[in-house]
Amino acid sequence: MAAVGAVRAAPPGSAPSGRAVEAASGSGAAPPLPRRPGGRRPGSRRAARRRAHGAGAAAAAAAGALRAGGSGSARAGGRRGVSGCARRRRDGPAAAEEERCTVERRADLTYAEFVRHYAFFRPVILQGLTDNSKFRALCSRERLLASFGERVVRLSTANTYSYRKVDLPFQEYVEQLLHPQDPASLGNDTLYFFGDNNFTEWASLFRHYSPPPFGLLDTTPAYSFGIAGAGSGVPFHWHGPGYSEVIYGRKRWFLYPPEKTPEFHPNKTTLAWLRDTYPALAPHARPLECTVQAGEVLYFPDRWWHATLNLDTSVFISTFLG
Repeated sequence: MAAVGAVRAAPPGSAPSGRAVEAASGSGAAPPLPRRPGGRRPGSRRAARRRAHGAGAAAAAAAGALRAGGSGSARAGGRRGVSGCARRRRDGPAAAEEERCTVERRADLTYAEFVRHYAFFRPVILQGLTDNSKFRALCSRERLLASFGERVVRLSTANTYSYRKVDLPFQEYVEQLLHPQDPASLGNDTLYFFGDNNFTEWASLFRHYSPPPFGLLDTTPAYSFGIAGAGSGVPFHWHGPGYSEVIYGRKRWFLYPPEKTPEFHPNKTTLAWLRDTYPALAPHARPLECTVQAGEVLYFPDRWWHATLNLDTSVFISTFLG
């Protein structure tokens, strides 16, 4: 499973600590295929058939594991993101299954309540605290490619530790690697864009982002911007506290408290874990989980284990509190 990731961007004078988190989510419906900009890639119908087969397999694996689907948030409104694909709206049992969530959602949270109940204790999904509609508009495929297409970005492998790094132009990443995850791929074999770029390279974009207003004492925020294909994600890992907001798409999160180490292989993707391990978990051994919709922000406390799964081609940004 390829975690298609993000760009770690630390404000001037600050270096983000820990591994970049990928925001992610899991639902069971078939994720939409991203549009291939600029026509067919050189090389071949055979390559196109292989990509189509991988996309179908990724969608089928996610669907079989969660037996869910879902529409996307109302705030997404069917608009097009980096993939160029309009969001398909779903109704009925699939949408109801996607709405099943064991992480609390709060639309009216005060800072005092945040500190008292969540900051050091458990995750929470925040709604309506900020308005990032302008930032979202700047994250369309056309605008990102126009502004950053020639910039060289650093990709990481989609395993727990992300040791391997690859540099290539952002446009090449979007046009050639931003595709649905192959369920047969190992983490070491897949690359994603998340967490390794300098803040100044993306400052013209990040200055339009409004982070969640709740900070923690003696921490400095650091941004990580990510773009990921359907079925991609990062397997279980942990680091310091932070927030993750979905700009386009949907992400499913799986979270365990620090004292409860999950059963996983660091080089198997979240998609493989969802297919092979998740169904056999006893109810008491299952993680907290929820699908984070566009416009929502998930907060995760310090040292909480988490894995992510992008249900659609997704754009997201994390704010790490280091």
